[in-house]
Amino acid sequence: MFSLKRQTRGEAAFGIFNSILMLAICFVTLYPIWYVLVNAFNDGQDAMRGGIYWWPRQFSLDSFIAVFRSEGIMTAMGITIAKTLLGVVVHVFFTAMVAYAVSRRELIGRNVYMLLGTFTMFFSGGLIPYYLLIRDLGLLDNFLVYIIPAAFSFFDLIIFLSFFREIPAGLEEAAKIDGANDLTIFTRVVIPVSMPVIATIALFHGVYQWNDYFTGMIYINNTDMQPIQTFLYRVVAQSSSNQMLGAMPSGMTISVSSQSLKLATMVVTTAPIVIAYPFLQKYFVKGFMIGSIKG
Repeated sequence: MFSLKRQTRGEAAFGIFNSILMLAICFVTLYPIWYVLVNAFNDGQDAMRGGIYWWPRQFSLDSFIAVFRSEGIMTAMGITIAKTLLGVVVHVFFTAMVAYAVSRRELIGRNVYMLLGTFTMFFSGGLIPYYLLIRDLGLLDNFLVYIIPAAFSFFDLIIFLSFFREIPAGLEEAAKIDGANDLTIFTRVVIPVSMPVIATIALFHGVYQWNDYFTGMIYINNTDMQPIQTFLYRVVAQSSSNQMLGAMPSGMTISVSSQSLKLATMVVTTAPIVIAYPFLQKYFVKGFMIGSIKG
C-alpha cells in the first residue's frame, strides 16, 4: 500500500513559487535567442523600425542570402571544421597519453608533475609572454596555432585520471604477460575500454574549438585563415555592411541592414553547435560524473 502525503499550504505555495521562478529563468534564458531568430528572419529595413518581439513582421531571407554570399564565410567555416576535427583528435590522444602515464604509480616524479599541473590551472604568465612564445615558435599566421597550444589540458587530464584509476589492473597485467609494452597496452587495452571518457573529452574540446574566436583574432592576421567565430566577431564589430554587400551579384535586389546581417551571421555560426548540443548533453553530464563519489 502506498501512502500519499498531503501537502501543507506552505509546501504547495513553495511548489508554485518554485515553478514560476523556473519558468521565469527559462524565459530570460531563451528569449534572447528567440529575439535574434525573429529579427534575423525579418526584412532588414523593416526591422530598423523596431517593435519586433515575438514574430517576424515581414518575413525575409535576404540577410541570410547576403551572409552566405559574403566573401570569406565559407572559407572561415572550412577552417573551423578542420581545426575542430583535427584539434579534437590531437587533444584527446595527447591528453589521454599523458594522463595514462601520470596514473602509473611507478612513474618517477609523479607527484611533482601533478603539483606543477595544478599550479598552471590557477596561474599563468599573461597574454604578452604567451604571445611572444607563440611568435618564437613560429605559430603566428599558422594553422597549427589552433592545434598545438590546445593539445593538452590539465583539467581534462584530471577527468582521464579519474577514469583510468577505475580500470581493473588485471587487464594490464594480462597484456604484460602476453608481452605487450606500455604503448601497446595504452593503444589496444586502455583506449578501447575508455570510450565513454574519450567521447566526453572530445565533446568538451569540440565545443571549445568551435566557439573559439580569440585565437584567430590575436594570432592570425590573414583573414583567409580565421575561423567562423572570428568572422562573426569582425561582422559584429563593423559599423556598416558595405563589405558584405559588395560580394552580392549585380542586379540582385535585397533588403538588409547592418543589424540584420549581424543577427543572421550569429544564427549561421552558432546554429550547428546549438543544434548538436541537446543530443550530446548526456555525455557532458557523464563527464562531470566520472570520478564522483559513489555511495
